[in-house]
Amino acid sequence: MLGTFLLYPFYALYITEHFGVGMTQVGFLFSIFSVGNIFGGMIGGVLADKYGRRLIVLIGLVTSGMGSILLGFVNDLTLFFILSAFLGLVGSLGRPARQAIVADLLPAEKQAEGFGILRVAFNVSATIGPILGGFLATRSFMILFFVDAVSSIITAIIVFFVIPETKPQKLDDEPEETVLKTMIGYKEVLKDTIFVIFVAVTSIMVLVYMQMNSTLSVFLRDVHDFPVLSFSLLLSMNALMVVVFQLWIAKKISKFAPMKMMAFGTLFYMIGFGMYGFVSEIYLFFIAMIIITVGEMIVTPVSQATAASFAPEDKRGRYMAVFGFSWSIPSLFGVIVAGLVMENIGPNWVWYIAGILSLVSVIGFSLLHGVTRKRFSIELESLHEKELLID
Repeated sequence: MLGTFLLYPFYALYITEHFGVGMTQVGFLFSIFSVGNIFGGMIGGVLADKYGRRLIVLIGLVTSGMGSILLGFVNDLTLFFILSAFLGLVGSLGRPARQAIVADLLPAEKQAEGFGILRVAFNVSATIGPILGGFLATRSFMILFFVDAVSSIITAIIVFFVIPETKPQKLDDEPEETVLKTMIGYKEVLKDTIFVIFVAVTSIMVLVYMQMNSTLSVFLRDVHDFPVLSFSLLLSMNALMVVVFQLWIAKKISKFAPMKMMAFGTLFYMIGFGMYGFVSEIYLFFIAMIIITVGEMIVTPVSQATAASFAPEDKRGRYMAVFGFSWSIPSLFGVIVAGLVMENIGPNWVWYIAGILSLVSVIGFSLLHGVTRKRFSIELESLHEKELLID
């Protein structure tokens, strides 16, 4: 993730400077990435269930690392887009496998804490990466591509020597699935109606959350003359809070019903994002971000652990890939729709609608609590029985 955050914030600068194009082409590139992430996640989920979690993580790391170096040498914009689409696909191959590994390694009651640790790593990288990337970019953009590749290869070496293969072993008399049959297995995931509803409700929540890293900066600058440097402090405070408090919060909430925690965390989103439509004082911008960050520290690890709880062991890769839709689908249109609202209805309406959508998600998670309570308790008992048999 350090390599990602070192390079990703400077993509737009690199493309506009290197190819002499505008933000429309940059927006097109990010849409290509989103589409690649959707298909890459789906393929990665199948391959993780078929061939193993560690193998797919390694393939994703090595391929995206080498591809990152190639990007730095490309001087044709069309070829750059094609290679970016490929990297968007292979770069997301390992995402379902990484999440499946956490669920494979940890008992159900520890999974929220496990995903919380990944969240801390994510935010440490988000804090350090842009600073280091900015320092390197002033010398050469090419260095960014090389360092991103090196970070991927180093991570691959660590994974190869340290991380065990966690794919559940098939019984001797159980027939081996073909890749096509494993891919068709997505039908079984999509037949899990309650899980699909959970993904849909989570998508509404993510649609709100993603405005923090896209629409909010433009809104604060244009409506309230909020300096760019101050906004960077706002995001740095968010990342620092996650680093300091995420593990403690994940541990505290792990004993509570997951859907209750999802509703509780989204309630903080409703208050925090909604505030931006009503307040104009600088200190209240920071208070709103603190409220949002508390919600983020609740819903992010719990949502991943909950998605893993829905999944049978042999389908975790595919379940986590479908859960990835809750992020990739809002990314396709969320920023564009927010821009249309700002320009045609009014900038404050972005945050009024964000509050309304958050409330819809709160209600959705609350209703799902009643539906899933029995299912999760039965699955937890089944997991404990398996652990006792293994012991």
